[in-house]
Amino acid sequence: MTTEFEITATPSADDLAFVGQQLSAFNDADVGASERSSLAVFVRDENGKILAGISGYTAWGWLYIQWLWVDSSLRGQRVAGKMLQAAEDEALARGCHSALIDTFSPVAKIAYERQGYEVFGELPDFPIGRTRSFLKKRLKSDS
Repeated sequence: MTTEFEITATPSADDLAFVGQQLSAFNDADVGASERSSLAVFVRDENGKILAGISGYTAWGWLYIQWLWVDSSLRGQRVAGKMLQAAEDEALARGCHSALIDTFSPVAKIAYERQGYEVFGELPDFPIGRTRSFLKKRLKSDS
């Protein structure tokens, strides 16, 4: 068999989907089905414009927050914490026991710690001059 390496800054959506499907199949066979399901939380204004949002997923009993963004007009009003709580509540309803998020923003890190997240790992100079912090939280049901 002859192989070649392709390096690209513009991979096709189909190629990325294929690699993702193959990795998911491998992982499912290795450790069991992930039951991965997307999870998003949006804050919209009266016209439907998104002013804040979370994008992530649940899998293997974990909530993973990939993106969390708040428009500057809403910052400082604990919108991030309220969105995280909504995502955590949904994750609990899906049977999750823990949550994971990462950031290189010192302000975001404080907001996540205020929400009960704890740092479990750090990468200095990611990006240069900042530290990327990885945080986790054990989810608890109110009942």
